[in-house]
Amino acid sequence: MCRRTTRSLLRIHLAFVLFCSCCCPAAYGQLSYTVFEEVKAGTFVGNVAKDLNLNVHELEERTFQIVSGSKRKYFDVNMKTGFLYVRERIDREELCAQAAACAVSVEAVISNPLKLYRLEMIIADINDNAPYFLEEVQTINIAENSMLGGTFGFIGASDLDVGKNSVTAYKISPNDYFSLDSHKGGESVASKLVLQKPLDREKQNYVTLTLTAVDGGNPPKSATCQIQINVLDINDNPPLFSSSLSKTRIAENSELNKTVITLNASDADDGLNGEIEFSLRSKGQDHVLDLFEINPKTGRIYVKGKIDYEANSAFEIHAQATDKGHPPMSTDCKVLVEVEDSNDNAPEISVTSLLHTIKEDAEVGTAVALVSVMDQDGGSNGVVQVAIANKTPFKLDTNYKNYYSLIVNRALDRETQSHYNITIVAIDQGAPPLSSTRGVYVQIADVNDNAPRFPEPLVNIYVQENSPPGALVHKVAALDDDIEQNGRVTYSLLQSSGQSPPLTTLININSESGDIVSLQSFDYETLQTLEFQVQATDGGVPPLSGNVSVNLFILDQNDNSPRILPPYSEHGSANGESVPYSAEAGYFVAKIRAVDADSGYNALLSYQLSEPKGGNGPLFRIGSGSGEIRTRRRMSEDDLKSHPLVVSVCDHGEASLSATVSIDVLVLESTADIRTQFRHVPRKEESFSRLHLYLLIAIAAVSLVFLLSLLAFVAFKCRRRTDGGAPVIAAHPDGSWSYSKATQQYDVCLGSDTLKSDLVLFPAAFPPAEAELISIHGGDTFTRTQTLPNSEKVG
Repeated sequence: MCRRTTRSLLRIHLAFVLFCSCCCPAAYGQLSYTVFEEVKAGTFVGNVAKDLNLNVHELEERTFQIVSGSKRKYFDVNMKTGFLYVRERIDREELCAQAAACAVSVEAVISNPLKLYRLEMIIADINDNAPYFLEEVQTINIAENSMLGGTFGFIGASDLDVGKNSVTAYKISPNDYFSLDSHKGGESVASKLVLQKPLDREKQNYVTLTLTAVDGGNPPKSATCQIQINVLDINDNPPLFSSSLSKTRIAENSELNKTVITLNASDADDGLNGEIEFSLRSKGQDHVLDLFEINPKTGRIYVKGKIDYEANSAFEIHAQATDKGHPPMSTDCKVLVEVEDSNDNAPEISVTSLLHTIKEDAEVGTAVALVSVMDQDGGSNGVVQVAIANKTPFKLDTNYKNYYSLIVNRALDRETQSHYNITIVAIDQGAPPLSSTRGVYVQIADVNDNAPRFPEPLVNIYVQENSPPGALVHKVAALDDDIEQNGRVTYSLLQSSGQSPPLTTLININSESGDIVSLQSFDYETLQTLEFQVQATDGGVPPLSGNVSVNLFILDQNDNSPRILPPYSEHGSANGESVPYSAEAGYFVAKIRAVDADSGYNALLSYQLSEPKGGNGPLFRIGSGSGEIRTRRRMSEDDLKSHPLVVSVCDHGEASLSATVSIDVLVLESTADIRTQFRHVPRKEESFSRLHLYLLIAIAAVSLVFLLSLLAFVAFKCRRRTDGGAPVIAAHPDGSWSYSKATQQYDVCLGSDTLKSDLVLFPAAFPPAEAELISIHGGDTFTRTQTLPNSEKVG
């Protein structure tokens, strides 16, 4: 039978081989290699060429290659030597998990002719994984009455390795109660805890063990976890009272729920076995259960009914403590209660309210309520004293015997306290005395006795000029301690009589919110400050009001360009000066003066000069702060005879504004030519006409006459000092001038060319408050008063 089967299998195998040779590439027998996991890349596995009877030189010629296997290419062949080597790291646990045997099938192919080879790579395990527990702490519950020798299982450790590298043994820490019973079953080790000593939860309610798992690797690896053994209780202890007999006293007519005594009992067991419930037993005194009750949880015995000494002077209460074990265990206790006769009727207070709400301006002596006190006891137990327990602005006024009036004792103020809870106490003279309390609630109604008030008496507001109309300037808020209509505040503006421009054309205020808004755009150059008052008025009857003063300061913006002062006009007009050819370096040519309607840094001016380039460099310079144009050097033959200069004046605002002026400076050969050319702007291919010359001489003459008249007038005034503080100008031989106004002294100096000089008058001590600028041009006098801040100059 076996031979027939073998022949049949051979026939089937031959037919399969013939089929594969005709339809498929030739496949040859399987080779098997063993390699350890985690070996380094490049580790030699076997000689494939030798094992497959192939010539090493044929490997490259016939394109020998690994064509199939796992998704990752763990192995490869060296085409030079025919060695099979590890190409990348191999992890047996990743490939085969916990399988006892791990193999990887690899297929190799060679061409010309095409042949297929199957290689089986057996992956051998190494001890590269330590054991591990799924839980760091395991809990086992064991009853305290467990039999000795009983076994208790636990969750063992796991190890990713297999065979001898997996867990082979367990150990536990030394202890008095348990030992470890281990035996090997197949590839794993089973262990259980064995109880060696009786447990008693009342002595020790838990046991902690350290369990260690060790594998069979070399060297071995281990892991530990904690085993928490909870000792479960059984009901082996009855409850125990702290005392089997207790005595106490209680007054008659004690209030319901009054504590008579609290019983204490304990049970050494745990859980339901140690949970105690208290109860009462009558023991032939059924009326006890009608008067007393016990809290089953706390053991507190309290009054359930009315206690009357005349009916019962003493009680014997039997209590029982029972646990909830199975079966339950209980213990009895006896309580003797003695009843004390006492003042068992407290005073009774009756209040009849006359006014539930009283105004805060109520007069002293106003009646609020009627109070009566009654006590059913007689003798000293019925004598009652009545008083107000808390401090209030009220008092009790005696009317007749036990009748009183609750009246106002002092002035009321709702803003200090809006209501009062008056506590009336009545105490009798019993032994011990009994008392009663009664509360009376009194609401204080508001009257309009507080005017609105502002947090500060003066408010300063700063607003940029040119702000758009309708912009929020400031918000004022007044407080009123009154409530409702008496505390509702409205706002309005107060304007001084004769104020110009009218305040209502500049700003407006929202009567409800106190928002101050602008009605027009402010101009600093027109208006710097605005003073007004805001009035807050409440809605009371009569209404009360409060005021706050407001100073509105307009902040300057750089919205005005510098303005060139005469005798020069701005860029585009003809302005001329003359300089002699022999002028030395530093020769004074002209002085440009400009003013700016702005203030502060917005009005701080600086001067800059631009001129055409000459052969020897710039000929003129200008003082950036003074505006004086002077020569840099002596003139040379290469210099131009006419120099068109452009002077720009810039302020220091953000962003800066400027103005320019053009001056044509003519270089003349002599000073006589300068007199002839005074105030003449030479132009190429153009000369003065006789009419222009006569006009210039006439203007100069008139100016000279005016100047002489002015000097004579000043000289006349210098001899007279008036009490009115009239200004006095005095001339000095050195060409300087003195100008006096009231008690202030001004010193003035004029240049050698009087016709083109300006007077800038400052106080002698130079306070930066005021300066008077007087410009004299060709006999004409221009006077300007300019107020300058500390950091400003007039150019």
